[in-house]
Amino acid sequence: MTIASVDPTTGTVRKEFAAHTPAEVEDRIAAAQTAFRELAGTTFGQRAAWLHRAADLLEAEVDDVAELITAEMGKTLASARYETLKSAAGLRHFADHAERYLEPERPVDPAAVGAADLAVRFEPFGVILAVMPWNYPLWQTIRFAAPALMAGNTGLLKHASNVPQCALYLGELFDRAGFPAGSFPALLIEAKQVAPLLADRRIRAATLTGSVAAGSAVAEAAGRNIKKTVLELGGSDVFLVLPSADLAKAAEAAVTARVQNSGQSCIAAKRYYVHADVYDEFTARFVEGMAATTAGDPRDPATTFGPLATERGRRDVEELVDDAIAKGATVLTGGRTPGGPGFFYPATVLSGLTPDMRLYREECFGPVACVHRVADLDEAIRLANDSDFGLSSSVWTADPDEIERATREIEAGGVFVNGLTASFPGVPFGGTKDSGYGRELSAHGIREFVNVKTVWRA
Repeated sequence: MTIASVDPTTGTVRKEFAAHTPAEVEDRIAAAQTAFRELAGTTFGQRAAWLHRAADLLEAEVDDVAELITAEMGKTLASARYETLKSAAGLRHFADHAERYLEPERPVDPAAVGAADLAVRFEPFGVILAVMPWNYPLWQTIRFAAPALMAGNTGLLKHASNVPQCALYLGELFDRAGFPAGSFPALLIEAKQVAPLLADRRIRAATLTGSVAAGSAVAEAAGRNIKKTVLELGGSDVFLVLPSADLAKAAEAAVTARVQNSGQSCIAAKRYYVHADVYDEFTARFVEGMAATTAGDPRDPATTFGPLATERGRRDVEELVDDAIAKGATVLTGGRTPGGPGFFYPATVLSGLTPDMRLYREECFGPVACVHRVADLDEAIRLANDSDFGLSSSVWTADPDEIERATREIEAGGVFVNGLTASFPGVPFGGTKDSGYGRELSAHGIREFVNVKTVWRA
């Protein structure tokens, strides 16, 4: 795979990068290991000061960083600015809360285990390999880097090959903020070079956000080398609409859920299950809202969403939609690739999907929604769970009993009631089934890459 910045708005190559040589990779691993030895001996207060400085840099450079994100992966400037500022907020959250999250615990009375004193401590692992995606090139990385660095770990960033400039920016950010040199260097390498890195004894664990295939490959390599992994993989999230829902609010949210980031989000709603009693009204509102969106220049404030990030990504969306149409799905809006430059695809709504269509089960990473009529909550939950994925979900109802059942029975890492699925620094994030395992963010996330050490004293 070429390591290059390709402008998704025009399809032109902006800049190409040579992959790091084996010697350059070795230098970065050695630097991260050296930095770990220094960082592990610092205090929470010192690390917090450096992390706040990194947040200061992001906020001061927000315009330049947003333009960089937009140029490399195509999201609107407004969205890129929001992502940059959210990343700064994430840094500040872990700077302010990491010490509390990792405070030593006393799980039982020491006397109960024959000790004079007992404590459980949380100590850093070492160098962690981070394999990150292009769809949120800053936020996805920061939500690992912030807790990892605050815990005393260092990292190696293998970013997606289509966002090399974002990778290099992040690879320098923490050095500039004052962390020991080499605390989070970027590796410009191809995907096939990731698994062999896990045989290196200096790399103690790995985290990956990406496809199921990529996660499986990293987990396999890590398993051979007895190394922990955290995987945040694909999602085909459900959006349940029941009769007591506020349909206007639900339909408005449904549009945002499907077109934000041009539909390129693991936690974007993709499967819409709507109760028969409100199916016609909700679908009419939803289709009208989707048809009113504008896919265009991400730098134009009037644009709803920008192009897809890559030409290959658009072909994947086209193939899924074309397969569904050929097998009988109905196009309610969109569904046709526009002419002209760039990797644009319109907001699309399909109905009448059947299990023989690829789109029925596969994740569509683009602004394509599938609406399904369901008879009741039983059918909605059954179909929601009839998926290999289980990342998150959104349920729209005012009925307390329906809320209780949905939040208890939907198989996912999260259930958001009358609101859009989102990630917050203080709330655990992750999925189940093929959506991965482990958690990011919150106390749960920062404890993924620490040694839980029991200290027993007579």
